[in-house]
Amino acid sequence: MRLKRGTPLLIFVMANHSRSLTQLCECFRGCVPKHADWMSLLGLANQTLTTPALMEFVTRLKDRIPEDVCRYIREMFERNVARNDRLAAQLAETVAAMNDRGVTPVLLKGAAMFATAARPHWGSRLMSDLDIMVLPDQVDATLDALFALGYSEHFLTPPDAGKWYMELKRPSDVGMVDLHRELPGPAFFYRPTGDVKQHCRMMPIGRGRAYIPSATYQALILTIHDQFQDSDYWTGKIDVRHLIELRDLAISPEGIDWETLAALTPSKLARNALETQLVALFCLLGVDVPTHMRSRFVPRLQHRRRLAQARVPLMRQVLLPIALLDFRNYRDELGRSNRGGEIVNDRKWSLPKSDTLRFMLALSREQRAGKI
Repeated sequence: MRLKRGTPLLIFVMANHSRSLTQLCECFRGCVPKHADWMSLLGLANQTLTTPALMEFVTRLKDRIPEDVCRYIREMFERNVARNDRLAAQLAETVAAMNDRGVTPVLLKGAAMFATAARPHWGSRLMSDLDIMVLPDQVDATLDALFALGYSEHFLTPPDAGKWYMELKRPSDVGMVDLHRELPGPAFFYRPTGDVKQHCRMMPIGRGRAYIPSATYQALILTIHDQFQDSDYWTGKIDVRHLIELRDLAISPEGIDWETLAALTPSKLARNALETQLVALFCLLGVDVPTHMRSRFVPRLQHRRRLAQARVPLMRQVLLPIALLDFRNYRDELGRSNRGGEIVNDRKWSLPKSDTLRFMLALSREQRAGKI
């Protein structure tokens, strides 16, 4: 394969996703795949938004990788560093303005990276926005601060939406601010964990300060975001980019406290969703996850389902009934949440309504950036 100068940064190709996914994950594990199909591999890396994360692989093993592949990944990484430098400056300005109005935000997902990762690692993560959370009674003060900086509303959730958030933009920025007043996903997943700030530490962001969740709590947030806000658990999709982030959290100096993470997910549904991610983390990226957190039947079945769908995307609809294994748990936990912790009726089985089935079927057909 030869990539000529001027090749677009995004390459979209039809690929054997099963083989490409295996080879891509080998690269992230620091191994050069045998008989690598570099065009398909890079196509899948672009689709999953993970191409810049291959920079460490290229740096370590450049003598064993085609020169054009190295040059392409290096260019992607360098451009992403420049872009993330602008995002970091935007975040520092935004946090300082919020502090000036008496608001100390919680930084979520990629925004937290700027406080915890060294600048040389910033280029590994492709980011489209800055996720920031404030308390509901701080939203007005926060919006006053952001509007004063020149932001304008790009999108606001409708009044009947389950969760409130607002996207704000400025013409000069490379990314938007996603303002939240709750953590991603259904609120009942977080109730056993208490106030989010007790899982955070205060850290400097430029001249301002913000709360940054611990590595363990960030792992919880990423899992709930992907599995339930994005519905990956129901549809059987994989977000490779966030798996890499979970790996990076696990090998960071702070690391993930696995037993604490398990304690933060006491419900059956949350535990199954978490362990499905951990099975993938172990099998695809080689992270040393404790055996008892990757050996139960339902998470391993979900992992096999996800790999089968990666191999044959049309299997998404065929394998959708596997989601019903946990639908009763979902109904029970949602009901318990609505009843203030009371135990609901002990139903032997629960099927979703026809509207829910149609919604899940539509989700399974949806193509989303970064998902496979």
